[in-house]
Amino acid sequence: MRLYDWAQVIRSKNAGPFTLTIDLVFADQAQMERVLTADSFTPARIAGLYGVDATSVRIVPFPAIRTIKVTMPRPDGSSGAPDDRDVYGCQQHFPLADLEVDPGSGQPERV
Repeated sequence: MRLYDWAQVIRSKNAGPFTLTIDLVFADQAQMERVLTADSFTPARIAGLYGVDATSVRIVPFPAIRTIKVTMPRPDGSSGAPDDRDVYGCQQHFPLADLEVDPGSGQPERV
């Protein structure tokens, strides 16, 4: 299943001129934990989707609101740069939403 099938809401936006954030909101805690422990849901895998360095990808869970926040540098530099095609960062969630996620059973890999 794709991440799109697991999360109830997936949205992206700028978190400043050089940073992108993607919010993943889940219907229940169990779904969120399954994604967090999936072998494919890692900073390295997400970095590969966006062409950024894996050490710059952060995965931060917020269990109280069943949400995972993923932050990373904007793949195309700063918001509003001459080659920027998404000034608000609102169309950047698609590569992550299409990630195949097989529920894991290990510990979440967080950075």
